[in-house]
Amino acid sequence: MKLLHIDCSPLAQGSVSRELTRRVVERWKAIHPRTMVEYLDLCKNAPSHLDADSLGFRFGADAENLSVEQRRQNAVSEALVTQFLSAGVIVVGAPMYNFGVPSQLKAWIDRVAQAGRTFRYTEKGPMGLAGGKTIVVASARGGIYSTNPALASLDHQESYLKAIFGFFGIDDIRFVRAEGVSMGDEAKRRALASADLDMDAVIGRVTRGEVEPIQ
Repeated sequence: MKLLHIDCSPLAQGSVSRELTRRVVERWKAIHPRTMVEYLDLCKNAPSHLDADSLGFRFGADAENLSVEQRRQNAVSEALVTQFLSAGVIVVGAPMYNFGVPSQLKAWIDRVAQAGRTFRYTEKGPMGLAGGKTIVVASARGGIYSTNPALASLDHQESYLKAIFGFFGIDDIRFVRAEGVSMGDEAKRRALASADLDMDAVIGRVTRGEVEPIQ
C-alpha cells in the first residue's frame, strides 16, 4: 500500500495541521506496517496557480505543438496526477484559511483535477476515475464550525474537500478534526484530544502494542 502524505501549512513549529498529519501517518503505519509513505510539502513544492500555460492537461496529439513553458507546466501536472493516482491512501493536512483551504492546496487540487485522468464527462454527466482510495483529511480550524449552526454555512473548507474528492469518484473520505485551536490554550488542548478520538474512530486504535484497526 502506498500512502501520500500532504502538508500545506506555511507554519513549521506550532502548525496544528502538520501535527495532525504526522500523528495520522504514524497511526496508519502502526496498523498497516507495510505501508510505503511518499511526502509532499506544498509550501516547498507547490505548483503555480493556473494560467494560460498550465490550464488544462494536454496529451497525445494535443501535446505536440506546445510552447516550452506549456510543456514544462504539462510535465508538472502529469507528475502530480501520476503521484496521486498511484496512492491508495492520501492524508491531507488542511488548515482553514478564511473559511476555505490554503491557496497552495487549491493549486495542487487544480493540477490533479484533470479530465481523462481523475474524472471524465459522459452523456449522463461527470464520472470520477479515482475511486477505491481512502482520503484522511486532517482539518485544523481556529473556531468551532461543525457543531455551531450559526457558523456551519461558512465552512467552505471541509465541504469543498468532500465535494472535490467525491467528484473524483472517491467515497471513502474521513476527517480528523481539531476545532477551536485559536480560542486559548485549554481549547486547543481539547481540540487535539478530540482529534485523537477521531483517529480512533476513522483509523483504528493502538494500545500497549496491540492494534485495533477499523474494518
